[in-house]
Amino acid sequence: MIRYIESSKLPTQWGTFDIHAFEDPFKGKEHIAISIGDCSSDEPLLVRIHSECLTGDALGSMRCDCGEQLNEAMKRISEYGRGAVLYLRQEGRGIGLVNKIRAYNLQDEGADTVEANERLGFGADMRDYSICEPMLAHLGATKVHLMTNNPRKIKALEDLGIEVVERKAIQTESNPHNAQYLATKAGKLGHFLRSKKE
Repeated sequence: MIRYIESSKLPTQWGTFDIHAFEDPFKGKEHIAISIGDCSSDEPLLVRIHSECLTGDALGSMRCDCGEQLNEAMKRISEYGRGAVLYLRQEGRGIGLVNKIRAYNLQDEGADTVEANERLGFGADMRDYSICEPMLAHLGATKVHLMTNNPRKIKALEDLGIEVVERKAIQTESNPHNAQYLATKAGKLGHFLRSKKE
């Protein structure tokens, strides 16, 4: 299991958050929680579980919606005044950055995101959400309003004994570069995504 290391202030364009560092000594991974307000209240905490996406979060890639979702989550939490982003180092749905680039190449040749992962010998989604439990425990949260379109995240938290009081949709506008990516999320991974007609 991961262990808490240290916390500090994190000034952002959305306000000043607290950033909490965690370490998984067995997998050699480091994860962070970014929080604002009193997270240990009995009231449900507004939470986004966000897996690292270097290309989307830092480089502005239009192949996915990750960076936009992260920014929207930070904005909503700041406006609400209380909440947290659990930022998990699980690049490429858990296959790692280099393999994600390999998957991108397969997508350039016509594969969708699930097919690309499977051709590389991986499952469609290799992420492990069990690490969320000690992170939320550190923050003092047992009930959440979860910002997600992914039913697997809801089930994972409920299996960990964390009450998901409400799912809050977090969907950004599609573009020509991520239309197939979003369609695959909905069609093959069961994500709750509204169509353009709705």
